[in-house]
Formats: sequence, C-alpha cells, structure tokens
Amino acid sequence: MEFNENFIRGCSAIGAGLALIAGIGPGVGQGIAAGHAAAAVGRNPGAKSDITSTMLLGQAVAETTGLYGLVTALILMFVKPLLP
Repeated sequence: MEFNENFIRGCSAIGAGLALIAGIGPGVGQGIAAGHAAAAVGRNPGAKSDITSTMLLGQAVAETTGLYGLVTALILMFVKPLLP
C-alpha cells in the first residue's frame, strides 16, 4: 500500500495535535496542587518550606507528561521517517 506525501504530513499534523492535548492534564494538576499548597500554608505557616518543596517536586514529576507530549509533537511535525 502506497501513501502519498500529503497524506503522511496530514496524519503527522493530526497526531501532533493529539499529542499536545497531553499538556492539559499537567496544567490542571499543577493548578490544583498549587491551590492546595496555598491553603495548607494558610492553615500552618510554620510548615511553609516543607509544603513548598513537596509541591514543587510533585509539579516537576507531573510536568514530565506534558514534556513527553511536546517532544512527541515536535518529532511528528519535523521528522518525516516515512517519506521517500
């Protein structure tokens, strides 16, 4: 089965758009984490450093999902392995 160049580029663009949807989850999760951390600091200001370090570590781990989606989208848009 032979695919032409425009079909492959179109499928790559659709795949890149779907991969960038992966950025929605980390954004929502990080916002929720920051909100809960702010509320926790408001309740217990003495634990601010512990709460902040734990929140930042969790946000860094959550951000990796968005970065994987971004890298996947960039590969789909700028690397054309199936084109002749």
